[in-house]
Amino acid sequence: MARRCAISGKGPLSGNNVSHAKNRTRRRFLPNLRTVRVTLEDGSTMKLKISAKELRTLKKNS
Repeated sequence: MARRCAISGKGPLSGNNVSHAKNRTRRRFLPNLRTVRVTLEDGSTMKLKISAKELRTLKKNS
């Protein structure tokens, strides 16, 4: 499964590791994903991978 948030669509970003000598090598910044169970309107539950920021937003609005 892809490292992507099911709600916001956030995925990995790319950038550089920069050493003290300014050598640059490519790296990936991965999103902070959490697997949570979400209860749907019909009473069933579903597992979703969502980012930590979206999890805070869900808790705030519920």
